[in-house]
Amino acid sequence: MKNEVIYPYGKHLIEDDDIAAVVRTLRSGILTGGPMVGKFEEALKLATSAPYAVACSSGTAALHLATHVLDLRGGDTVIVPSITFLATANAIRFCTPGTYIIFADVDPDTGLMTEETLEAALKIKSGSPLGEITLSPVGDIKAVFPVHFAGQCVDMQAINKIARKHGMKIVEDACHAIGGRTNGQPVGSCIFSDLTTFSFHPVKTVAMGEGGAVTTRDEFIARRLRDLRNHGMIRDPSRFEFKDRGFTNGEPNPWYYEMQELGFNYRVSDIHCALGLSQISKLDRFVAERRKIMGWYDAFLAPLHPIVKSISRAVHCDPAWHINVVLIDFKVAETTRGKVMRALSKMGVGSQVHYIPVHQQPYYRRQYFSNIKLPGADAFYEKALSLPLYVGLTKDDVAKIVSALAAALGRRMICE
Repeated sequence: MKNEVIYPYGKHLIEDDDIAAVVRTLRSGILTGGPMVGKFEEALKLATSAPYAVACSSGTAALHLATHVLDLRGGDTVIVPSITFLATANAIRFCTPGTYIIFADVDPDTGLMTEETLEAALKIKSGSPLGEITLSPVGDIKAVFPVHFAGQCVDMQAINKIARKHGMKIVEDACHAIGGRTNGQPVGSCIFSDLTTFSFHPVKTVAMGEGGAVTTRDEFIARRLRDLRNHGMIRDPSRFEFKDRGFTNGEPNPWYYEMQELGFNYRVSDIHCALGLSQISKLDRFVAERRKIMGWYDAFLAPLHPIVKSISRAVHCDPAWHINVVLIDFKVAETTRGKVMRALSKMGVGSQVHYIPVHQQPYYRRQYFSNIKLPGADAFYEKALSLPLYVGLTKDDVAKIVSALAAALGRRMICE
C-alpha cells in the first residue's frame, strides 16, 4: 500500500468562485475563441504593467512562441541558465535544430543567473575554464533567457546592461515568478527585456489547469504571437497579401484567410481563461500568503542550520514564492537525498528536486558539451530539496513538515 501524501510539494487552491467562473463559461456556449481569452489577457496586462499580453496553451508553448519571434537561424547561439526546467532550453531547439545553446552557471546559494555567470558564459565562445563545445564553433550569440527561479528574480537591470552591450535579445522565463518584482518593476513588465513568458500549470501561483502567456512592449511582436498561436492564420482584410482573392467588388470575402508564416495550435480555451481570470484576481493575496508561509519555514528551519539552509534571498527583488527550496548538506548529515525523500514520504510529506541541471542531460551532452563545468549549478543541485509550499498551509502544518525533515535527517526537534 502506497504512503498517503498529506502535504504535496505544491498544489493549487480552487475556491467556489473559481468553480462558478468555469461553470458560467461552460453554460455560455462559447468554449474557445471567445471573450474570456481577451479578458484574461487584460487582467495579465494589469498584473504585469505590460502593454501587450498573449495567452496560450502552456508555459512551454509560451517559450516556444517567444523563441520563434526571435527569428533564430542555424548556427545562432542562445544563453540559458542550467538550473531551469527542460522547456527553457528545448524551446530553442524546437525552433531551429541548428541553434546552439550555451548553458550559464548560477549562484550556488540562489539558483539564479547573475551578471558574473552571464559574462562567463559569453567567454565560452572562445574557450574558457567552463569547458569546450564539441561541435563546430558557435555562431553569433543572439539572445539570453534569464530564469526567475522559485519565485525569486534575476537582477534584470544588470542582465539588460550586459545583453544590450552584446546586441542580444532578452526573454525572461518567469514561469515561477508571477506577482514578483525585479529592480522595482513588476515581473512581466518587459522594462528590461523583450519578452516575458509565464506558466499557469496547477502548481503555479495562478492556476489555469494548463496555460501560459507571453508579455511584451512591442505591438508588432504581440500581433505576430497572436498569429502564430493559431496556425499563422490571418483574417484581418487590411493585412491580406492577395487582395484579388481576399476581396470581391471591394468587399472582403467572409470566408477568406491567409497563412503568411508557419504557426502552431497553441490556442488557450475560454474554459482555462475563465479559471485563470478568477485566479489572477487573487494574485496579491496568494503572493502574501506564500511569503507568510516562507517566513514560518525560515523560523522553524533555523535550528537545523547549517545542515539545512533556505536558499539565499536576492536583494534586488520582491519574491512571489512558487517553490520552497532548501539546501541540505547530506554528507554532513551522513545520509542521502533519496533516503530523506523516502523517509519524508512515509511521514506524509511530499518533496521534489528543482532541478537536475539541464547541461547534465544526455541529450545536451551529446549535442553540445563533453566536459562542461558549471560548479554553481552542480553545487546547487547536490543540495537542493523542495518542501511543500502552497496557499492553505498553516503554521502548524509547517511545524509538522520541518519536524518530519528533522526526523528524516536523524535529528530530534520540536517545532512550536
